[in-house]
Amino acid sequence: MFTAFDHAMMARAFRLAELGRCIATPNPFVGCVIVKHGRVIGEGFTQRGGRPHAEAVALASCTVSPEGATVYSTLEPCCPHPKSRGPACSDLIKAAKVARVVSALHDPFDGVDGAGHTRLREAGIVVDIGLMESVARQQLRAFLTRVTRRRPWVTLKVAASLDGKTALANGQSRWITGAEARRDVHRMRAEACAVLTGIGTLMADDPQLTVRDVSCDRQPLRILLDSRLDVVDTARILVGGNTLVVTATQNDVRENQLKARGIEVVRVPVEERKGKVDLVKMMEMLGARGLNYIMVETGAKLNGSLLAAGVVDEIVAYIAPSILGDASRGLFALPELMELSKRTRLKVTDTRNIGDDLRFTAAVLED
Repeated sequence: MFTAFDHAMMARAFRLAELGRCIATPNPFVGCVIVKHGRVIGEGFTQRGGRPHAEAVALASCTVSPEGATVYSTLEPCCPHPKSRGPACSDLIKAAKVARVVSALHDPFDGVDGAGHTRLREAGIVVDIGLMESVARQQLRAFLTRVTRRRPWVTLKVAASLDGKTALANGQSRWITGAEARRDVHRMRAEACAVLTGIGTLMADDPQLTVRDVSCDRQPLRILLDSRLDVVDTARILVGGNTLVVTATQNDVRENQLKARGIEVVRVPVEERKGKVDLVKMMEMLGARGLNYIMVETGAKLNGSLLAAGVVDEIVAYIAPSILGDASRGLFALPELMELSKRTRLKVTDTRNIGDDLRFTAAVLED
């Protein structure tokens, strides 16, 4: 069905899509290439905030009429739906009278879910689906997780010594890893919709959770998990707004104080057993807000709780060539295992050197 030329054009569309990775949220970052008589006549990617879509940008950039052309898109073109914020790409493509549309992937979003492809076929346009689908699924995994599982894709970032320690017993932790690794963390933040930490980490390290060491056109939302609203007014995460505090406590006075500074506060249900924030419900709430990808930077206690709750998809660990010893603090606070069969299983997906450190990426496997 697909030719070598088709593959080359779709690969080009995937490269274009990457240009929207850090800016397209809450929409998926999509690339589009339009070809006529074997020549590229237009191309584009999803713009800031998700609009305009890649297909609309590509059509607007055409150097000649796209009538009779082939459109290559990394995701199914959208159709009109109640949440539309602009013209539907399938309607724009129909109006352009193209001859063929090649999509890498069906869009499972409720407002599309095959309707875009159907509208194109009903208009007499040839529609071919599935070219380089595995690439599309990997590239759009965060969006697909939110749409199909109703929660964001969650990457847990940790940094440790070779013996798995994150800090000395006295709490000293700056810096275990080198400057290159820290810069790489800022790159990850730039790609995330939000960066989440817990109140314990805030009280120990007072992080800003902003992108500073790499260029950034959109700062991620900063999320603080603070069950009892213990955050102090001088915390750096409160400076400049763009912060969401998630709590399990009803404290109207403290909530109003934070809201007066432009800080959003939301309450989520608590677990019956521990009386703390229900982490599954929290992630569902964040997914409902349109957050596709959350990066977590926190301490051993919350790391362990998130893993135990089953809401972590991936772990990115920066391992420094050093040893801190048994008395130092570890990565995950988890209960003792009595059987190896109960261990958290991972699948290594990438290893590489970042400066003097090793970056280890692993998917968390479901039981």
